[in-house]
Parts: sequence; structure tokens; C-alpha cells
Amino acid sequence: MRLALLSLSAAAVLAVSSAARAAEGMWVPQQLPEIARSLKKAGLRLDPERLADLTGDPLGAVVSLGGCTASFVSPQGLVVTNHHCAYGAIQLNSTPGNNLLRDGFNAAAPGEEITAGPNARIYVLDAITDVSERVHAAIAAADGPLERTRALDAIEKRLVAECEAEPGYRCRLYSFLGGNAYRLFRNLEIRDVRLAYAPPGGIGNFGGEVDNWMWPRHTGDFAFYRAYVGPDGTPAAFSPDNVPYQPRHWLKIADRPLREGNFVMVAGYPGRTSRYALAGEFEDTVEWSYPSIVRHYRAMTALVGARGKADPDIEVRYASTVRGWENTMKNYQGQLEGFARIDALARKRAEEEAVLAWLAGQGEAGEAALEAHRRLLALDDAERATRERDLVLRMLNGTGALSAATSLYRLAIEREKPDAEREQGYQERDLPTIEGGLRQMERRYVAEMDRELQRYWLAEYLKLPPGQRLPALDAWLGGDDAAAIEAALERLSRTRIGDTAVRMAWFEAGRKELEGNRDPALAYAVALMPTLLELEQERKARAGERLAARPVYLQALADYRRSQGGHVYPDANSSLRITFGKVVPYIGLDGTRHQAFTRLEEVAAKATGEAPFDAPQALLDAVAEGRHGGLADRRLRSVPVNFLSDLDVTGGNSGSPVLDAQGRLVGLLFDMNWEAVVSNWVFDAEMTRTISVDQRYMRWIMQEVYPAPRLLEEMGVPATR
Repeated sequence: MRLALLSLSAAAVLAVSSAARAAEGMWVPQQLPEIARSLKKAGLRLDPERLADLTGDPLGAVVSLGGCTASFVSPQGLVVTNHHCAYGAIQLNSTPGNNLLRDGFNAAAPGEEITAGPNARIYVLDAITDVSERVHAAIAAADGPLERTRALDAIEKRLVAECEAEPGYRCRLYSFLGGNAYRLFRNLEIRDVRLAYAPPGGIGNFGGEVDNWMWPRHTGDFAFYRAYVGPDGTPAAFSPDNVPYQPRHWLKIADRPLREGNFVMVAGYPGRTSRYALAGEFEDTVEWSYPSIVRHYRAMTALVGARGKADPDIEVRYASTVRGWENTMKNYQGQLEGFARIDALARKRAEEEAVLAWLAGQGEAGEAALEAHRRLLALDDAERATRERDLVLRMLNGTGALSAATSLYRLAIEREKPDAEREQGYQERDLPTIEGGLRQMERRYVAEMDRELQRYWLAEYLKLPPGQRLPALDAWLGGDDAAAIEAALERLSRTRIGDTAVRMAWFEAGRKELEGNRDPALAYAVALMPTLLELEQERKARAGERLAARPVYLQALADYRRSQGGHVYPDANSSLRITFGKVVPYIGLDGTRHQAFTRLEEVAAKATGEAPFDAPQALLDAVAEGRHGGLADRRLRSVPVNFLSDLDVTGGNSGSPVLDAQGRLVGLLFDMNWEAVVSNWVFDAEMTRTISVDQRYMRWIMQEVYPAPRLLEEMGVPATR
């Protein structure tokens, strides 16, 4: 089915100048006709019209995992993504005695593939519909900030319910450029996802956090899932009766060698960028948000690391969580260094001052945008006043036992309402996800470790100034010193929420039953919930203010950029985007010229035998014996491992297929270079590079090191010699 490329009403803001160039730009599908000339000039050999067919070949093969990107690579539902995107599923199936994180996983036959977990999903894009008029009309009819937020919530639920009327689909409303446009994405929701292949950790995570964001890189960051559906071909929960999903399109592996200077393109689901943020919002990020989060994540990583050394169970169960913390820390640290290097704050301030000066000469429309800017500044001031409290409360309530308890109690409250009036996240459509999270909680939870994390955050709470403290939490804590914390932790240690049977019984319980329960974790949730709901209403009122102000200011900002000959594309928001560029080297900050490809022999040279450079012996033997398996590049005289390109991406693009000029798979994108992470806020064209694993290295691993001949045959690339 061909998707209609609908025009944007208020989204002339998304128009792109004819001068669009490669590298910068996360283009929405609706912009493809406008950038067709630039795509062809950059080297695309496909008819750009083929890319406009988002459910056709090749883009119809690209899917979302709900946090990473992936793609079908066979007619039997085989899906390739990054090893780090599958890390949670690998960890979920690991134990100290059967450590798949370390040893890898290779199903001998489809029947031996293992579930990726009850909440694993593959979302296959079916349609995109512009619903801007309906959403704007609903918001405009609302009287007051809180009412605007409620109106948006109501129309979103209505649109989603209409979209999901046919079973098997999951729909989501996306806002573009601060609310100037809204589009509804409809996806087939595949709920039975199984792990088919993951290389050993010494391949899939080679270099670990030491090499993360760095170049040169030598990581085999790939893994395979398989999508399953019911015998009738429709999405179904995990069942031994399910059969492999048969996609309409799947990617073909490139049959020509990728070289420096070649055109490359990525379609994926980038998470969040903030290139249109106010200078003050950027300043808060630089001076408070990022440094605070890095400090806290470092402390929590140290706590888990110390406990994990003595208890392998903690090490395995918290592996995925800790990896997420470490990745965020390094990313934020890289951004902070990059911001200082390019004097990003001064650049943001100068641009904003130029915009405001331009608006001053734009008459009535300019004054409306200036007033919107002033309102946004006031809202930022209000949030800044309680930011320390809000962070501590969010993190405390995110610890295992307290997170489960507050979620269960909130669900019981929402279940008393008609489904359409419930808070999003607690509707009937959300129950399978909540249930799945509760069922697998013990795979990422150890009571003793949870207690350490609770202690940390309660201590942080007591450091807050009196004006940011919460009476309800103070009363529950019963004091303001270490002794009060220990007494509270001792009470919480008696919770039964770690027992799966008990937890699932509470999932079915009503509000009064939970309120009458004496379990200490539930008691915490009951005591704090009125305050949490009150704070939620305050946030919604501020959100309603932003709904009126931000679209006006961002429309003006887009108009200003167009007036200066600049490019206008919306910030990333987890919706489908296309970016294109070339395979290119780069010159590092120290003046070193880095090659565009790394080579197989460099992996062996880097290996130490100790994590994170613990390449398996089978790999070292194959390198020592010169077994290239027919996959060597004649110019490199070796098998390429990773490569650089100048694509514009961010988190969420992990696992995105890198396509050549013919739309064939040449690799999987998995990272950016250290200098590029600033581009989430301020695009740096000179230094921005992305790092991908070359499909030839993937095939070499599956042929010579951790053999998977069945999968290679399925992908149409049988082993070579």
C-alpha cells in the first residue's frame, strides 16, 4: 500500500530549501519529494519515488523496536539490529550458569529460538496520516492551560482508538516542531519476538565503554531477532503454535563493495534532538541537567559494581541497567566537552538574539512570537525552581520495589474510570505492557541491591532545601537523618512485591484492596499518590501554556531560518526519518587523519584477553590463519569491520540499516564519534561522523567465528571461500 504524502497545514515550517545538502538533516518522509534532487546529486541511484513508498522496497523493510531501529532481512521474518539493542533480551535469558551475554546465542533451528521477553515488540509501519487540523481545532476550543492539555489528551486518545479499531495495530500521535503539525502513525504490532542469534560478548560488545563513542572502532554490534505471528498471520502473544511472520519486503545484502566516497542512506527512528531549544533551556542542560545526571549515574554504577563483584546474580540482573547508565554518562560527558570546544552556548545565545531582533521588525506577527518567547522563559523559570526535587523524586520512584508499587496503585485508581478517561499509559491497550513488566521484574531486580539504590536517593532527598521538600514524603520518612532512612529501608525490606505471584495478584486488585494492604511498598505508594497527582496537574498546566506558546515561537524561528537560506526540518521525536551522506574519514581534534574503515587484523591487535577486549579464541585463530572467507576488500586487503559516514543521527537510530545507492544493506549504524554528540543540540558539520558495522564483518563472524550457515543461507548470502 502506498502512503499518501500529505501536506502540512501549519507545516510550511517543515519546508526545505532547494540548497539542502548531505549530512545535516533528519528529514520526515513528507519532505522526500523536496530533497529528491539533493539525494540524486549525492549519489542515490534509486528513483526517489521508491523512497516515497514507505511500505514498499526498500523502506518497507525498516521497523522500530520501540527504542532502536531494525530491518527485515529475509522472507521468514528474520530481523537484524544491533547487539546492544538486543542486550536486554540477551540479559533477560542469562544466568550466572548460562551467561548468553558472555557466550552468545545461536539457535540451531527456528524452534530453538528464545523469547526476547513479554514486552519485546517489532513495529511495522503501515500508514501515516496528517491529523493537524483535528488536533489544532481541539486545542483551540479549550479555555485555559490545563484545559488545553486535557483537550490534546482527549483528541489523542480518540484518534488512537479509531486507528486501533482493527486488532493487531498500535498507533501513536507525533507532534512536529512544537505542535505546528501532528501526524498519526499506524504500525502492525508484532508481540512474539524471539532471539535467533547473538555473537559472544567479546564480539558484540568488543571495546565496551572504553571504546564507546570512539574511533577507530572494532565492534561486531549486531544480533538477529525473528518475528512470529499467530497461525492466521495476525499478531499474537508468544505461543509455541506461532509461525514466522512473512514481511512484504526485506533488505537484500549488498553485492558490491562499499568504499570511501560512496553514497549511503539511513532510514530509522531517531529518539530526541533539541536543536530548536531556547538558549536558556540549553544553558540549564549544560550547567545543571547533564552534570547532575552524570554524577548520579556514576554513583549508582559504583554501587551496583561493588555489589556485583561479590554477587554474580546482581551482576547479571543489573547488566542491562548499568550499561544504559554508562552509555548515558559517556554521551553526556562527550556533549559537555563538545559544547565547550565549539562554544555552543554562545552560538545558541547569538542565534536567539538574532531571531528576536528579526522578529522585532516583523510587525504584529513578530510581536506575537516575541510574547510567546517571553511566556516560554517564564515557564522555564517555574520548572527551574523545583528541578532538584523533581529529579530526586523521579529517580526514587524509579527504583524497583517503589516503581512497581506506585505503578500498581496508580493502575488501580485509573481502572475506576471509563477507559477513555484514564491517564495514558494505564488504558486497556497498555495492560499487556504493564503486565509484561511486572512478570519479568525479578529478572532485573535483587532486593538487597534495590535497598542500596533506595538509600542513595533518600539521602539525596534529605539534602534538598526545605522549600523543595514534600510533606507527604517527610511524614512517610518520619525523620530527617540517616537513622530515619535506615528505619524506612527496614520497613521496605518486608515488602512482598519481589514475589511474582503476589505481584500479579496485586495487578488484578482493586483500589480499596490495595489501600487496605499493609505491605510497606504499597503503603508508600498510597501515602505519596495524592502529592504525585497534584504535581502531575501542575506539570499539565505548564504543558498547556507551552501548547499555546511554543508553536508560535518555533514557527517564527523556522521562518527566520528560511529567510537566511537555512534548512528546516523538525527535531527528532522517535518518528521515521531519512538521512543521507557519504562514507568519509575525518581529522580528529589532535590533527590525526582517521581512515574511513577499520580492518580485521586490528581486532586481533587490540585484543588483550580481558574484558572489554576479550575477543574469542576462534576469532583470533581465524585472523592468525588469514581466513578471510572470500569477504576481503581488495583495496583494504582485509575484511572491513566498522566504517565512518557523515549521516545525521541520534539515539534510536541504533540498529538502523545503512543502505547503498541501490538500496541494499551495507551495514548497521550503531554509534556516533565522540565529537559528534554535540549535534543533538548544535549540529557540527565538520566533526559529525557515524559509526557502523560493515555487513562483510557480520558475515565473516557468522561464517568463520560463530557459524550460522542456516541464517546466511536464509539471507541469500551462503558461506563463501
